[in-house]
Amino acid sequence: MATIFDILAERRIADAVEQGDLDNLPGSGRPLDLDDDLLVSSEQRMVNRVLKNAGFTPREILLRKEISALRQEIEATPPGERRDALRRELMLLLVQVSGKG
Repeated sequence: MATIFDILAERRIADAVEQGDLDNLPGSGRPLDLDDDLLVSSEQRMVNRVLKNAGFTPREILLRKEISALRQEIEATPPGERRDALRRELMLLLVQVSGKG
């Protein structure tokens, strides 16, 4: 259910669009940056964005990138000792990112 603030905000936005106040803004016409993790709460995404804009990358984000890279490497590695070692490393990272490590 929309609150009075939602209704007022929508009206102001519609008025601004109608008057052309939002034309030619920086980034206009470019695709949105949707690199945020949609499985993360909106509050955490906001915190991550603020930290990213300040030049700081949270440990969890670094771990997730490392996990992704490891998964790709495992896919490309033939069965054997090296692949087994990569899987062990992946398991350790998954434990860390889950907060249990």
